[in-house]
Amino acid sequence: MAMKVALLGCGVVGSQVVRLIEEQSEELAARIGTPIEVGGIAVRRIDRARGVAPELLTTDAMALATRPDIDVVVEVIGGIEPARSLILAAIESGKSVVTANKALLAEDGQTLHAAARKAGVDLYYEASVAGAIPLLRPLRDSLAGDRVNRVLGIVNGTTNYILDRMDSLGAGFTESLEEAQALGYAEADPTADVEGFDAAAKAAILARLAFHTQRVTAADVHREGITGVTAADIASARAMGCVVKLLAICQRSEDDKSVGVRVHPVMLPVDHPLAGVKEAYNAVFVEAESAGRLMFYGAGAGGTPTASAVLGDVVAVARNRLAGTSVPEGGHDTGRGVHDMGETITSYHVALDVADRPGVLSKVAEIFARHHVSIKNVRQEGRGDDAQLVLVSHPAPDAALNRTVEDLRGHDMVREVASVMRVETFAE
Repeated sequence: MAMKVALLGCGVVGSQVVRLIEEQSEELAARIGTPIEVGGIAVRRIDRARGVAPELLTTDAMALATRPDIDVVVEVIGGIEPARSLILAAIESGKSVVTANKALLAEDGQTLHAAARKAGVDLYYEASVAGAIPLLRPLRDSLAGDRVNRVLGIVNGTTNYILDRMDSLGAGFTESLEEAQALGYAEADPTADVEGFDAAAKAAILARLAFHTQRVTAADVHREGITGVTAADIASARAMGCVVKLLAICQRSEDDKSVGVRVHPVMLPVDHPLAGVKEAYNAVFVEAESAGRLMFYGAGAGGTPTASAVLGDVVAVARNRLAGTSVPEGGHDTGRGVHDMGETITSYHVALDVADRPGVLSKVAEIFARHHVSIKNVRQEGRGDDAQLVLVSHPAPDAALNRTVEDLRGHDMVREVASVMRVETFAE
């Protein structure tokens, strides 16, 4: 008897899932141990051309998600509602669920996991982070016997493309964004990407899996976008042997009682593997105690790559269903919460427009010392009215660095704090 799959949504990703199931039917049957077929597709409007058999289409998503003959429900609608209600109804009806919905998982993943465990069904979501890159199951399964200490990721292709163009061509932010939109890498409204919301949702999912805690939501993630990154920041990073990247950073606290989860631009040393990730590609770098440093790299978005990840999950849950087992994603909850960004140890790159007169540097150094922040290096660019001091701090609590910057802003020798950006450092 065939394993029946219901699709909720048939847009860019959903239509590619249907195509792959049809084109690879024989191979999929061999991998699973039984044929797999699409039992129905829920859409908003049936009259739109989608390249799928019209008899499969329905506008009653709830009826399809709970239909008795359906084994696996694939949700590719996106957003919070009606996706959450449909997924919960499918789970309560005994269906295993595959979803690519990062926003829902980041906001209310704990509820979905609890429902899947209670119903004894699978909840898989490999496609929710980094598209086609096999990442979440390696974190959950392959590294289950290890201790992951830190995860750093370029998880948004739009922002990586923009920053890469700014670095490689000297283009401005607006020009690079317009190019990304013309190529289809950025939406007409790019806010979710350039302000870091998309990356923050993915960071929450990564932190939950890497550190075995269901208590991290997108709202817990410290988030800064790239709209404030300037050509001067790019040039200053280059002078330091760095590139600017928007990173999602998830890290255990030293006492292992909490985790830090943040998304913001960083100056990243050019010899770090993530620094070489170009254009709209994604990459995630994992630091584990025994396995060491691992990097996962590939296409992070697009209909076909994302559909590949979705179909991989469908194969996994179909196998489990055939064997009468389930492994709901998420696992146990260690109870680790998220610590405040102010407690995170970071380094700052600070560019100051200052009056070019004696005593300025000593006064700036005094302000850093007042907040117990050590200066790693300093250089002066320009003279007279164009004088600028560029300082890089040693690692310190982010709150202390923030206080230092605010103190500098209030000093009469500092005309303007022109730029503040974190510098990511790596212990050997």
